[in-house]
Amino acid sequence: MQRPAVTAALTAAVLVLAAGCSSGGQDGADHRESPAGRRSPSKSPTGGPGAQPPAAKGSAKVTRTLTTDLASPWGLAALPGGDLLVSSRDEGTITRVDATTGEKTELGAVPGVSPGGEGGLMGLVLSPSYASDHMVYAYFTTESDNRVARLLYDEKKPPGEQLGAPDTVFKGIPKGMIHNGGRIAFGPDKMLYAGAGETGDTELAQDEKSLGGKILRLTPDGEPAPGNPFEGSPVYSLGHRNVQGLAWDEQKRLWASEFGQDTWDELNEIKAGGNYGWPEAEGKGGEKGFRDPVAQWKTSEASPSGIAYAEGSIWLAGLRGERLWRVPVRGVTGEREPQSFLKGEHGRLRTVLSAGGDKLWLVTSETDSRGTPKKGDDKILEVEVE
Repeated sequence: MQRPAVTAALTAAVLVLAAGCSSGGQDGADHRESPAGRRSPSKSPTGGPGAQPPAAKGSAKVTRTLTTDLASPWGLAALPGGDLLVSSRDEGTITRVDATTGEKTELGAVPGVSPGGEGGLMGLVLSPSYASDHMVYAYFTTESDNRVARLLYDEKKPPGEQLGAPDTVFKGIPKGMIHNGGRIAFGPDKMLYAGAGETGDTELAQDEKSLGGKILRLTPDGEPAPGNPFEGSPVYSLGHRNVQGLAWDEQKRLWASEFGQDTWDELNEIKAGGNYGWPEAEGKGGEKGFRDPVAQWKTSEASPSGIAYAEGSIWLAGLRGERLWRVPVRGVTGEREPQSFLKGEHGRLRTVLSAGGDKLWLVTSETDSRGTPKKGDDKILEVEVE
């Protein structure tokens, strides 16, 4: 397969995304931004006509512990019947968890994973055609790069042998001991989005020729997606430090979490071609040419990894902050008022996934070398939210 080459040619002024491919605002318009032009972004719409905002004060209650004793869990994907697939960052394995009993079955190890520091086997997502192709996509670190591969999941084979050989669809994402990104998700447009960190080399985030410090948008086969803002490039947005959370709301707006350095963690609404400022801006600076976050936190209060959308709000799993954050986004105008739950009750929180309706799956992260593991860590929790 021919690998995409990143080019600096900008087509932001002339390209228009196909209907349904934009994470744009309520009118469906695609407000492209050229980093070279550095124009000031206008305020984005925050709710469709007649949209009802969520309750001013929400709630989050753990209703049960689904399973325990997971090792460095990172990525989480829900199978059609409701069972879960969870990746182990450091062991390089994928495990199936029964959504009723919590019973764990290891599917197998992903060949080529080279764990180290913040790298390893990270994001998981099912193919948009999973019902027919049974493909699981994984983002992982190798000895030379970060990449995305797809693997056939064959339930008929014995446990431990159910994963096929990785078919690499995209490679060449910079790797490092830190800031490897790692979250992948298919959008409403059935394109594959990936959060790529800048590996601690801050200059990569503003380098249009680098894949580091970007959100990438790809076809399921790993080619630059049609309608991307930079011709021939997989880059969808830039100026990121370390994106590890991606989620869409019912208006098909894309939201992403962002690890700050020393000052501000962020929740951003992502626009095609948008520049989110790193390393020149962190948090709400109002600087020309950069998009400000819609919400921000002190790094001690959040360090947000995975995010999910449920009940009109974005929910963010906080690592250092050891809490679950809620940010109302449906029908909200002006400042969002973040609200936190479960502070310090379950330790570091890595991943959150919508379980439908008012339910979330929440994954703890005490065994990732930075936590303080207790008996039973790590866990998957079921949470009821409002």
